[in-house]
Amino acid sequence: MKEGAVQAKSSAGSSSLSHSQQDYLKQILLLDESPRGATTQQLAERIGVRPASVTGMLKKLAEEGLVERAPYRAVHLTEAGRRIALELVRHHRLLEAFLSRMLGYRWDEVHEEAEELEHVISERFEQKVAELLSHPERDPHGDPIPTQELALAEDRHLVSLGRLPKGSRGTICRITLQDQDALNLVEKLGLLPGTPIEVADSHPDGVALLVRGSRFLVPSLLAAHLLVDLPPNPAAADWEEKERTSGRAIEGL
Repeated sequence: MKEGAVQAKSSAGSSSLSHSQQDYLKQILLLDESPRGATTQQLAERIGVRPASVTGMLKKLAEEGLVERAPYRAVHLTEAGRRIALELVRHHRLLEAFLSRMLGYRWDEVHEEAEELEHVISERFEQKVAELLSHPERDPHGDPIPTQELALAEDRHLVSLGRLPKGSRGTICRITLQDQDALNLVEKLGLLPGTPIEVADSHPDGVALLVRGSRFLVPSLLAAHLLVDLPPNPAAADWEEKERTSGRAIEGL
């Protein structure tokens, strides 16, 4: 696939995009899950460039009709930009699942490899990978994989472990980290996606968890990135809604 081919599938008639431009669209999509949306400063930190460089790139993407921007406000994707970003995210997360399941990569290794490959796989390769893996819904970290039609499951109902009150029970569903040391710690603690947990207590420096009969303290910085699926009941639903409307929902990545 030539550079920009991801964009060509999703927005026929537009000029081809560079890998860098595609990466900006992907990061805007991911940051849009957070309460603040995608700001210039956040994009600069994510991509590792100066804010002035971000401003210049956003101007180009706006001229292409892929983003909407206004001074001192978060940037948003247009429908065309969103489809391009979703296609890239689909490539990335399918590749992570493929590398993990079929090639034996550790879950702390797959992100960097997928970053390199996501721009260059063909649509046929993408389809073959999806079929081989029986069309997975999530990658090894629990992140939702966009469907072939580019529909993305909403995870806004998930709650950060660090915000759960004492006595809460649920299941670890998603880990919003890519740092290798942090992922190794998550694995060592046995907090992989699908793990049932109970909050035994909450402390300023962490959350005391009960997991399969063992009790241990999860540091606050780590707990903030472990997203939990709570059992469906009216009380839990009311509590989650208050969390969202108060603006204290965790920033998912």
